[in-house]
Amino acid sequence: MAEEDEEVIAAPVEEEEEVTDLMGAVRKVLKNALVVDGVIRGLHEVAKHIDASKAQVVFLAESCNEPTYKKLVQGLCLEKNISLIDVPDNKQLGEWAGLCKIDNDGLPRKVVGASCVAVTDFGEEGQAYDYMMKYLGK
Repeated sequence: MAEEDEEVIAAPVEEEEEVTDLMGAVRKVLKNALVVDGVIRGLHEVAKHIDASKAQVVFLAESCNEPTYKKLVQGLCLEKNISLIDVPDNKQLGEWAGLCKIDNDGLPRKVVGASCVAVTDFGEEGQAYDYMMKYLGK
């Protein structure tokens, strides 16, 4: 009798939001890569992964105020033929790369800027991944 009274509640299915611009695609790709631990943050780690040709795509913040930092990452990416995407703000890039705390309301707090982020494993390849690859011409 107890079996008839029970209701099966299905988990809400997450609708994949429409990706209309490059920054939306970057955010979604980084979110998926974070799930599978495929995001590398910081100049030293990113440089090591680029040099070993493990990085698949690199994101560099335009707001980085150190020109030698930019030159190093751009030069390594050019040498190893790794795609490089410029992101306008390093705080935004840091938030997307998981360098922040999430409060009870789901809002990011204590966001740390990231001038350079690399992706080694994309995880789930969805609409955002396709959009980004089309932008890169791959």
